[in-house]
Amino acid sequence: MLGPVILAASRSDKMRRFVSAAPGTKQVVARFIAGQTVEDVVPIVQELSERGLEVTLDVVGEDITTVEQSYAARDAYLELIGRLKELGLGERAEMSVKLSMFGQSLENGHELALANVRPVVAAAAEIGTTVTLDAEDHTTLDSMFAIHEELRKDFPQTGCVIQAYLFRTEDDARRLAANGSRVRIVKGAYKEPASVAIQDKPEIDKAYVRIMKILMDGEGYPMIGSHDPRLISIGQELARRAGRKLDEYEFQMLYGIRSEEQNRLAAEGHRMRVYTAYGTDWYGYFMRRLAEKPANLLFFVRSILTKG
Repeated sequence: MLGPVILAASRSDKMRRFVSAAPGTKQVVARFIAGQTVEDVVPIVQELSERGLEVTLDVVGEDITTVEQSYAARDAYLELIGRLKELGLGERAEMSVKLSMFGQSLENGHELALANVRPVVAAAAEIGTTVTLDAEDHTTLDSMFAIHEELRKDFPQTGCVIQAYLFRTEDDARRLAANGSRVRIVKGAYKEPASVAIQDKPEIDKAYVRIMKILMDGEGYPMIGSHDPRLISIGQELARRAGRKLDEYEFQMLYGIRSEEQNRLAAEGHRMRVYTAYGTDWYGYFMRRLAEKPANLLFFVRSILTKG
C-alpha cells in the first residue's frame, strides 16, 4: 500500500527537502549509497572484488533539466571509467546508466542520449567492461531499446534491463533472448498505471518466473536482479534445466542488501554482481529503495526517531 505513495514522493521537491533535512537520513542513505564521489566508491569496488564479487556502478541523478547537465553526467561516467582503468578494475566493474540522465527527456532527447552514452560505452569497452542501460518508466522504453540496438552494432556486450511488472515485457524478453543480448530482469520500481503494468505482487512474481525461463532458454546472457530467496532458487533451477554453466548467467543485488547471501552465491561459484550507486543526487534512487521493501522504510523511520 505504501509503495505507490513513496514512489509519488520521489518526484516531490517538497518531500526531497524534508527527507534531505531529516536527522536520520544520512545514516540510512549510507546503507544504499556507496558515497558521493569516485574517490568514495573506488575502495568499495576494491573491497567487493577481493570478496569475489563483481560490481555494476550507477552515478545517480536522472532528474536533469538542461543539456549541460547531460554532458556533466557523461563526463562523470568517463571520469569513473578512467579511475577503474588506472586501478585495473575494468573486468570486475561494469556501468549502469539511466538514459534520462543523458538527456533522453529533453528536446531531441533520443539523439542527445545516444550521442552522450556512446563515448561512455566505447570507453568501457576499451578497459574490458561494458554498460547496461537501466529501464525507467514505460514511456521511455521504446527509445531505450532503440538505443540499445544501435549501440550493440559496435558494442555487442551492451546490456539492457527489463521489468517483470510490465505487460509488454514477455515479448521484449523473447526478442532480446533471441538476439543474444545481456539482459537484467527486475520486478520494477516505478509507479505505473494498471493499463501497462501488473499491480498484484504475487502476479508480478509469476511473470518474473516466466520471463526468467524465456531468458534462460534463449541465446542471451541473463542477469537475475532479485533479493528474493525463492526467485533466486527458481533461477538456479531454470539455469540447470537449460544446461547453462555457472558463467553463462549471473545474479545481481543492491549494495547494502543481503550481503551474506551475496557472499554465499559467490562462494558457490555463481557470478554475483553488486549494483553500487554513488553521487550527490541520491534522492530518487533512495526513495525507490524505500518503496521496494517495507523493512527499508521501517529502518528509515526508526533512524529519524532515534536521531530526532
